[in-house]
Amino acid sequence: MLIHLGDIGTASVLDALVLRRDGDGHPSPPVHIVFGNIDEGLASLRQHASALGIFVDHPVGRLTLGGKRIVFQHGDLASEMAQALEEKADYLCHGHTHVARDERIGPTRVINPGALHRAREYTVALLDLLEDYLRFIPVRRQ
Repeated sequence: MLIHLGDIGTASVLDALVLRRDGDGHPSPPVHIVFGNIDEGLASLRQHASALGIFVDHPVGRLTLGGKRIVFQHGDLASEMAQALEEKADYLCHGHTHVARDERIGPTRVINPGALHRAREYTVALLDLLEDYLRFIPVRRQ
């Protein structure tokens, strides 16, 4: 599963999130998004995402996978961040700061994968829920 935590910007970014079927016919993984504080034209972005089969969970997404509760949001609204911590989700994933983060606040593991724009270092994150293993992956600038 792929989760984008906002600041999408353009429809072309949504296009890039959807992997096409490979030669063996394996389907793309599900894609979930929330919008960020720089996103404009949300109705158009939402419509394009829907046409691509992307789940729009804006402003806050909640999933249970492998028995783990995950809350994800952009992270620019303090009240939403506080609510997620009050829910004592297993994971709270957010963007907004463009800085990679991995820390525990009470029972919740708070994760920011970093960013691919306006960041000192470009990173994404890979989370293995079964092992509670997080890996930040550096991405080369083009």
